[in-house]
Amino acid sequence: MSRDFKSTFAFIFFLLAGVVLGGFIASVCDGKAYVDWLSWGQSIGFNNVTVDLSVLTFTIGLKLNVTVAQIFCVAIMLIVYSKVIRKA
Repeated sequence: MSRDFKSTFAFIFFLLAGVVLGGFIASVCDGKAYVDWLSWGQSIGFNNVTVDLSVLTFTIGLKLNVTVAQIFCVAIMLIVYSKVIRKA
């Protein structure tokens, strides 16, 4: 495998790990005193758009839910990624 492929794979892995870990932390902190602010977030996107072509009907929807914990975790994971890539 080439170095570029490994670097890209590592970047995607760390980015997704930050999103998932941040989502988990946000769900755990929801409703808890002093850390409730980590679960605050906004939804961005559009709901269902249906295209009916008489023979073919399809629905498209995209929604992105971002929380404070996810932003922190993604930032931390990108720092970790840069440290890991620098050592490799």
